Amino acid sequence: MHSCDESLFLALNFDGGPCLDRIMTLISGMAIWIPFYLLILWLVCRRYGWRNTLLFLAALALALVLSDMLCGIFKHSGPLKHLWADFPPRWRPMFSPALEGLDIPADSLFAWRHAGLPTPNSLVHVPAGAVAGKYGTVSSHAATIAAVVVMSAAVIRRRWFTWLGIAAALLICYSRIYLAKHFPVDLLLGTGVGILTGLFMLWLYKKSGRGFFKPLDPSGKQQAE
Repeated sequence: MHSCDESLFLALNFDGGPCLDRIMTLISGMAIWIPFYLLILWLVCRRYGWRNTLLFLAALALALVLSDMLCGIFKHSGPLKHLWADFPPRWRPMFSPALEGLDIPADSLFAWRHAGLPTPNSLVHVPAGAVAGKYGTVSSHAATIAAVVVMSAAVIRRRWFTWLGIAAALLICYSRIYLAKHFPVDLLLGTGVGILTGLFMLWLYKKSGRGFFKPLDPSGKQQAE
């Protein structure tokens, strides 16, 4: 399993030059996605009103926090880090000596990367500024964007938005591979966590009030059943 995962990572990770490095760093960050999140809130507010938007926002925030906490179990970080203490966390690709053909401990490569030193073979492309924490399984980035897309697509109910959300999730996930922060399996597992968390919070969201998903009529009132 790990062999196929590592081979796929090496096939997808490459040096695209400084320009692509900057683009992928932006995609992996938060600021560039602010318009996307504002679009979600605007679409929800236009369809259901501001009160329902506030409740949706609260449910979404809880989903993001829960997703991040669940991913932290496997990376031994966050408030639930001791829940599965026996689970061996997996190092990020940038700190995996086997990918570089190096016979050194992962901790040594971790220190090497943080010192800004290139590896002898340079098989794994790690853009400047991409060096992060030790462990990558399970991906919190994949979990949170999956939760956002699942919840917002279910509420907005527009095909074009669903495809837009899927495209955003794929871009973010690929950026994590390009930056050598995650293996593909890390992202698949994170996506699964996000989908399940999103569906759970969506269920709670639907149960939060009678007629919660009824769109507003032209007068701005909630439509009757």
